[in-house]
Amino acid sequence: MDWDKLRIFHAVADAGSLTHAGDALHLSQSAVSRQIRALEETLGTTLFHRHARGLILTEQGELLFDATSTMAKKLDSAAARIRDSEEEVYGDLRVTTTTGFGTLWLAPRLTKLYEQYPELKIDLMLEERVLDLPMREADVAIRMKEPAQADLVRKRLLNIRMRFYATPEYLETHGRPETLEDLAAHRLICQSPSVAQVAAGAALAQKALAYDMPSTLTVNNYFGILQAVLNHIGIGILPDYLATDKRIERVLPDAQSGEVPVFLAYPEELRQSRRIAAFRDFVQDEIQAYRRSQASESDG
Repeated sequence: MDWDKLRIFHAVADAGSLTHAGDALHLSQSAVSRQIRALEETLGTTLFHRHARGLILTEQGELLFDATSTMAKKLDSAAARIRDSEEEVYGDLRVTTTTGFGTLWLAPRLTKLYEQYPELKIDLMLEERVLDLPMREADVAIRMKEPAQADLVRKRLLNIRMRFYATPEYLETHGRPETLEDLAAHRLICQSPSVAQVAAGAALAQKALAYDMPSTLTVNNYFGILQAVLNHIGIGILPDYLATDKRIERVLPDAQSGEVPVFLAYPEELRQSRRIAAFRDFVQDEIQAYRRSQASESDG
């Protein structure tokens, strides 16, 4: 199939007009019309209904337009990747991570990345499902365990732990537990042991739930747990990267989960990508700043 004819068809379908498509392509209306007729003859079908108000795609035309739209997106993506070798950092970057880390740690910090690279277009995909990086479901991932997929560049960013947190207002009203057994007098907010989560967090939740609490609230992500804690509903199990949130404070300082490693990973073929490098360096700088703030609070 003639690629040039497909390009012209896509422009016509997108504009809904031979004249407008011709203007965009710098071709005459008659030249555009001849190319469309030739494509219809090659395919043996009609691609447009011709009306006084413009051109409307036929069912067959809709199918072809879906295909050319996908092609156009892939070509734009390829062009952006080729331009990665240039000095500027711009174009699409698909980032995947968990809902909790994405909403509570990453998204609030992205202002700094956009200030440095205002033409970057980030598609932030937050879900517990592990996307297939080699199959290009995403460009870069931040995950709470080391990726098992092959052909990935991976870097360990930090270790986190799950701990107990509550608001000062809740603790003033309901008392401060001194032991795990004391949690039986409180409402626990945690992820359900049945939902996808890091094993260390599930183990800490099961340990607390063993004390037969009369009331609990389970939420399927840490963003929801934090909102419940902030509204004084109970004591929540949350990742320790939220310790900088002055609205909550740690409960039971001796109780915590085992370490959970946080990894950044991307396909080997994107090793030279300037967008990947910019995002990787930004995340590492933010983690260093986070560690310094934690160290200064500990010293204080």
